[in-house]
Order: sequence, then structure tokens, then C-alpha cells
Amino acid sequence: MDAAVEPATPFSAVTAQTSKLQRQYQALLDQSTPYVLYRWIGTGVALFIFFLRIFLAQGWYIVAYALGIYLLNLFLAFLQPKFDPSNDALDNDMEDGAIGTLPTKKDEEFRPFIRRLPEFKFWHSATRAIAVSFLCSWFEIFNVPVFWPVLVMYWFMLFILTMRKQIQHMIKYRYVPFTIGKARYTKNSA
Repeated sequence: MDAAVEPATPFSAVTAQTSKLQRQYQALLDQSTPYVLYRWIGTGVALFIFFLRIFLAQGWYIVAYALGIYLLNLFLAFLQPKFDPSNDALDNDMEDGAIGTLPTKKDEEFRPFIRRLPEFKFWHSATRAIAVSFLCSWFEIFNVPVFWPVLVMYWFMLFILTMRKQIQHMIKYRYVPFTIGKARYTKNSA
């Protein structure tokens, strides 16, 4: 007798097609990785189109507010170090200044800044959130009537307070999450 052959289930074709689409999607993501500026320009254009949709439709303010909160949360994770020096439990678990922590004293060894949320994941999550928000803005169920100026003022207050706290944290632990280009040294700098 022949070896047992698994009967084809109705879901096997769907699973095969889904995995094929996932591989193609991942290949597109992998190809887009080096084009940071173009990726962010595309995301900015998508965000502009979404806000244009909200402005012209005069609705779906709660969707825009939720998107704003989510993007703020992503941005804060992008600014924070992966290993937070203010976390006492983490400091106690790591003896002798384990790799990944930021230096807290002047004579400590330099360790590079490692983000809690890498730039690519930040971009990918933000772009997906904008696409989902745009999609939600076409369904009436998400058009909850709210007084939008209150949402705008609340979002700005939330932004100011969280950024103030983040900047104080950056000053206290002396780290800058941004590097602009490579450091250049002159011949007479020594």
C-alpha cells in the first residue's frame, strides 16, 4: 500500500495562500528598510490624507484622538532607553553595570543608546495605525459624536505633560536619543 497521504482540507489552501502573502509582505518590508526618509515621507502623506478625510467629513474625531494617543505612546517608547536607569528593580538585578544600561556617573564606561522601540518598528506600527484609522473613518459605527475642541485641548495637555516628564528624565540621566550624523574631529581638537 502507498504511504498515507493527508487529505486536503478546505483550510489548507487558505493557509498556503496566507503564508505566501505573509512572505511577500515581509519581503516588501525588508526591501524598504534602508529607505528611512522615503518611508517616513509616505507615512506623513498617509497621516495628512487621514486628517484631510477627518476635516472634510467633519466626524470621526474619536478615531483621530485615539490615533493621536497611540502615536504619542509610540513616540515616547521611541525616545526611551531599552534599559531604564530609573528602574531600581532592574538596577538591583544587573550587577556590575550590565551591558545595555546607561552610564549614570561621569567616570562610568560609555554604552550606546539602545531604544525601547527601534525606528523601523516605530514606523511600521505608526503606518499600520494610520491605515487602520483611515479604514475606521469609513464606518459610521466609529463616528461617535463628541465636542472635538475638548479632545484637541486634552491631547495637547497630555502631550505637554508627558514630554515635560520625558525631557526631565533625559536631563536627569544625561542621555540624548538622537544622533545627527557622525562626529567629526579636527586636527587641533586634542
